[in-house]
Amino acid sequence: MTMFKLSMDQSSLVKYVTKQLNFHFPDGDIRSECLSSAVEKALKRTEYCFSKVNLKYFFDGESVIFNHLNTDQYAMFLYYLSNTIWREEKDSILASKVYYLNKALHGFDAFYEVDLPDIFLLTHPVGTVLGRGTYQNYFIAYQRVTVGGNPKLKYPTLGKGVAMYGGSALIGNCQVGDNCLISIGTIVMDQQIPQNMVVFGKYPDVSYKKAKRSVIDRYFI
Repeated sequence: MTMFKLSMDQSSLVKYVTKQLNFHFPDGDIRSECLSSAVEKALKRTEYCFSKVNLKYFFDGESVIFNHLNTDQYAMFLYYLSNTIWREEKDSILASKVYYLNKALHGFDAFYEVDLPDIFLLTHPVGTVLGRGTYQNYFIAYQRVTVGGNPKLKYPTLGKGVAMYGGSALIGNCQVGDNCLISIGTIVMDQQIPQNMVVFGKYPDVSYKKAKRSVIDRYFI
């Protein structure tokens, strides 16, 4: 049976997040009880996600691991927490503060209303902004990645197993197929990308070639 190893127990994690929120946002006194249920639900989502990541710091073959001092993991947890508070508790103020905390701590911007998938991976995502696109499982984002809208407020649709490497961007009405790798510095805007491609270049001069590897097989279980 798979174990879930936490660097601190659930009640301590609730208190830890509460202290961080009250320190960064001294406009009210958030109580631990306000976060308890949402943290429990967010941890369940975190455990499921991490159990599918093929990295020893997330899943070592026997245990799913969550370390609050691993900043990639903590950023993912805080996203799940903000999204859970908004989705389950309908508390937009508290959800905003958790989202803002994530942005302040990690330089990672994923608004609490954005629906990231059940299975995704952040890798040192400083400067990454994930907007209101449509995401599928096995999504990966590195540093300075952008998913955003065009002036007509059209947003990208991503297939399963899309990896976005440092400095890459998907903007506007993009349709990206399954198993696509968006290379470092690549900018795609209002363009269609077939499945199983490695993508290069900057809009409008974007090109692609067949991918020789599977994003899912390399990074996920």
